[in-house]
Amino acid sequence: MSRTIDPSRAQFDAFKALERGHPIEMLNLVRFNAKAAYPEGHPLAAAGLSGAEAYRNYGVESGPIFASLGGSILWRGSYETTLIGPADETWDEVFVARYPDAHAFMAMVTDPAYQQAVVHRQAAVATSRLIRTKPSDTGATFA
Repeated sequence: MSRTIDPSRAQFDAFKALERGHPIEMLNLVRFNAKAAYPEGHPLAAAGLSGAEAYRNYGVESGPIFASLGGSILWRGSYETTLIGPADETWDEVFVARYPDAHAFMAMVTDPAYQQAVVHRQAAVATSRLIRTKPSDTGATFA
């Protein structure tokens, strides 16, 4: 499994180039480190937290910022198996977060309090996928 924690510059630029004036939904697939990997000198570096515990810290600190911008979790589920895709991609957290628009997402990731909270996510995550989608009409079939 490839180790992907933060977006590359090119990925972030592509995100910013998309239309911003409509709701966006972000599919989050997250796999935790067995042990959180805080940077040297961080107050929790020697705490021995698990990745899951560090991710909970991220949620506690970033959640109020997310909610204040109109964000919500639309769906959360427990990973069971991959039917189509790389067999080594397993996930500890799977959820869809909705933002009122891309401006709200940008406001979150540039918020100084969020930037302090994200250290917990970076310590927690072994790899992740964050996929931006534009909501569309649903229906009874795949078409």
